[in-house]
Amino acid sequence: MDHLAILIRSFSAFVILMLIGRILGKQTLSNMNFHEFVTAVILGAIAANFAFNEKIEVVHLLIALSVFTITSYVLSKFFLKFRNFKMWTEGAPTVLIEGGFILEDNLKKNNMTLDSLNQQLRQKEIFNIEEVEYALLEINGKLSVQKKKELQAVTLKDLQLNAGNATQFPIELVIDGQLLHGNLNSNHIPESWLLSQLKARDKKLEDVFYAVKGSNGQLYVDEYKDKIQHPIDVE
Repeated sequence: MDHLAILIRSFSAFVILMLIGRILGKQTLSNMNFHEFVTAVILGAIAANFAFNEKIEVVHLLIALSVFTITSYVLSKFFLKFRNFKMWTEGAPTVLIEGGFILEDNLKKNNMTLDSLNQQLRQKEIFNIEEVEYALLEINGKLSVQKKKELQAVTLKDLQLNAGNATQFPIELVIDGQLLHGNLNSNHIPESWLLSQLKARDKKLEDVFYAVKGSNGQLYVDEYKDKIQHPIDVE
């Protein structure tokens, strides 16, 4: 009977974790941030006790699982609405290489050695750090890299452009309808320039979900209303 009880509890714990993962969504699996990491560790510990620790009542374990699941779910929704709170709790991506130069202070702030940086670059098939123009450490610990212009893959569009045009790093100006004043000020982009660009496209700031000044200097804008009749959602 003891073996049967453990079998049932283990299977139940597995099913419950599967349901919790489904509730919390795909973001938890692909890009685990700080609060999702903490939640995953705690839920795993509770599920293990649920499966093997018969001294703890099932009701208490179910209550604990429910509390942490609901907390994580509410935080995820809260982060969607209040970006500043999300940035305060999770931090922001850190630039480790800018313009081909390694930012040693940023490496130290993230407790990252040059060996670790080179290891992550090699995982992206970059064995020569001189090939890198920009490298960012994302909040999930992964490294995003942009190679220097002369080393990037050539597209048909590139063949039509002047090879002498300077490349700059894309600058986010609007996220979730909120104007990023810090990015505007640090990159010397007047707010009037953004508003005039939107006006030329017959758009208002409150209509914009996301806006970024691309590496070619052009403004990319995504509206809240995309006017897509049947959006695709692959389950």
